[in-house]
Amino acid sequence: MRRMAKVQKSSPGSSGRSKASSKVSSKAKKKNNLPAPRPQRGGVELVDPRVQAQMKLYEEAMSLFHQQKFQRSKQELEKVLEGPSKELADRARTHLRIVEQRMKPSSEHNPKSPEDHYQRGVAMMNLGRWDEARESLEKARKLAPKADHVHYALAALDCLTGEADSAMANLKIAIELRPANRFHARNDEDFAFLQEDPRFTELLYPEKDGYAG
Repeated sequence: MRRMAKVQKSSPGSSGRSKASSKVSSKAKKKNNLPAPRPQRGGVELVDPRVQAQMKLYEEAMSLFHQQKFQRSKQELEKVLEGPSKELADRARTHLRIVEQRMKPSSEHNPKSPEDHYQRGVAMMNLGRWDEARESLEKARKLAPKADHVHYALAALDCLTGEADSAMANLKIAIELRPANRFHARNDEDFAFLQEDPRFTELLYPEKDGYAG
């Protein structure tokens, strides 16, 4: 005859271990059911209203930057540095250096390149020194006739000095070279002088009259 195998009884210790493992498994399942963390950028949640406000300031600063409003752009960029997003602060810091460089008159060195003359011209505009600004910008245009930002700056200068016809001519060229200048000019206070001129409206809003851009 075959001998019957003895049935082994589970010890109290093994029973306790089984219950413990069951609890751990239950906790693991609950942990896995937790909602996923919100996406973050630079250590700060994208939905953080402080980051949204910081982003708005940065966008305003860049709009002013493209309009050559360097003093106001500098003020907005400095506010961006105080926000919670490190990434936006780093971007603002980079553009701050550029703004500060462009705000410096270039009298300490002899400008040679088109960009040197352009930067000096814009610096003179920010200081209200119109004649010196025009002299530098004209030199920049002569050296780089296809530089849209030079034509745009000259158009702004023409508005500030009351030269409507020249302003329209320069702005038209700037837009032809770079269509995005049309949108910058729409929000640029330097062109307030032309707001009532129908040519200005036609140039900036061609869709209203059925013109192609």
